[in-house]
Amino acid sequence: MKKIVVLTLIAIFCLSTSIFAAEPIKVGAFFALSGPNAHIGAPTKLVAEMVVDKINKEGGINGRPIQLIIGDTESDPAKAATIAKKFIHSDKVAAIIGPTSTGEGMQVKKIVEEAGIPIFMTVGGDPPIMEQTGPFTYIFKSPQRSSTAVKKLFGYLKDKKLTKVALMYATDPFGKDGVVWLKKLAPDFGITFVAEESFGPKDIDMTAQLTKIKGANPQAIVVWTIGPAGAIVAKNKAQVGLNIPLFQCHGQPDPTYIQLAGKASEGDRMPATKLMAVGQLKDDDPQKKVIQEFIKLYTDQYKFDKQFPINTHSGYAWDAIYIVTNALKKAGTDPKKLREAIEQTKGYVGVSGIYNITPQDHNGLDVDSMVIVQVKDGKFVLAD
Repeated sequence: MKKIVVLTLIAIFCLSTSIFAAEPIKVGAFFALSGPNAHIGAPTKLVAEMVVDKINKEGGINGRPIQLIIGDTESDPAKAATIAKKFIHSDKVAAIIGPTSTGEGMQVKKIVEEAGIPIFMTVGGDPPIMEQTGPFTYIFKSPQRSSTAVKKLFGYLKDKKLTKVALMYATDPFGKDGVVWLKKLAPDFGITFVAEESFGPKDIDMTAQLTKIKGANPQAIVVWTIGPAGAIVAKNKAQVGLNIPLFQCHGQPDPTYIQLAGKASEGDRMPATKLMAVGQLKDDDPQKKVIQEFIKLYTDQYKFDKQFPINTHSGYAWDAIYIVTNALKKAGTDPKKLREAIEQTKGYVGVSGIYNITPQDHNGLDVDSMVIVQVKDGKFVLAD
C-alpha cells in the first residue's frame, strides 16, 4: 500500500512539473510601463502576466509553458519600434502582445509586417489594421475599433435626438483617428457638428475652447481623448457654465476619470466594454461568466484592483493572449500558420466581446460588444 501511494505521488509530481521541463514558447509583451500612458500600460502588463500564469497552470500550450518577455515602451513610439525588433531578431518570439497606444502601434506596424510575426495589439485606434496605412496581414487588435465605438455612441445620440453636437479632440494619433470616423459617420446618423475644437493631450486647461463651443449652442459635446485630458474637459465645462450632456470616447470608462473630474463627471456618458457594467448584464449573456471569472482573479486572487481599479482597458490583454494561445494550440509556432489560425478565430467569448475575426477585419468586434455607461453617484452604470 505504501509503495502504491509513493508511486502515485511521483506520478502526480511528474505530471505537474512536466510542463516546466518542456521548451517554452516565447511571447513578447510590451506596454507603456512608464510615461504618460503608464496608467493604461502598467495594469495591462499585470493582466498579461495573470493570464499567462493561468494558462501555464492549466497545461500551457500542448504541454509547453508560455514564457512572457516584457518590454517597457516608455510611452514612446521609437522605443516601441526598438523593442519590437529585439523581440523578433534577438528573443525569437512566436508572437507579440501590445503595445499600448495607437502611435506606438503605427511605429511597429511595418516592422512586424516585414518580419512576418503575428502581433495582437492592445491599442485603441484603427490605423494599425487599416489598408490606408499599409498591409495588416500579421496585425490584430483586441480593443474595439474607433469606428465601432463611434457607431455605438452615435446610435445613442440619435435615439436621444441629440443631433447638434460640438466636437473636441486631442491632437495625438488616437484623437485624430477618432475625428476621421466621427466626421465620416455623422451623416449616417443625422448628426451635425456645430463647433469643432482641438487640444493637446497634455493640456491642462480647455476653457477657451469650451467658451467658443458655448457660443455655438450645441445640444451635446463629444470628446475624443484618453487620459487626464478628458477629465479636465469635464471640469472646465462646469466652470464655464455649459449645462449640456458630455460624451467621452471608449477609452475613458475608468474610475480614475471620476476621481479626476469629481462632481463634474456626474451624468457623463461614454461607450464601454461590458466589463464596466457586469452586474447589470442578463444571466444569459455569454460574456457574463467570463467577465466574472476575470474579475475574481483580478480582484480576489491577484488583488490588482488595490492599485489599479478595473476599467474598460483591463480585459484587452486577456483577450489578446487567449486568442493567440488558442491559435498556438491549433497551429504551433510557425508564423504563417499561426497568423492564419488567429485570423480564423470565430465565436471566442472574451472579456471585451465575442470575437469573429476575418481577413478584412482583424478586430472582430461589433457594436453589440459595447454598452453606453454613465456616471451616477460616483460610479459607472448602464446609461438610461
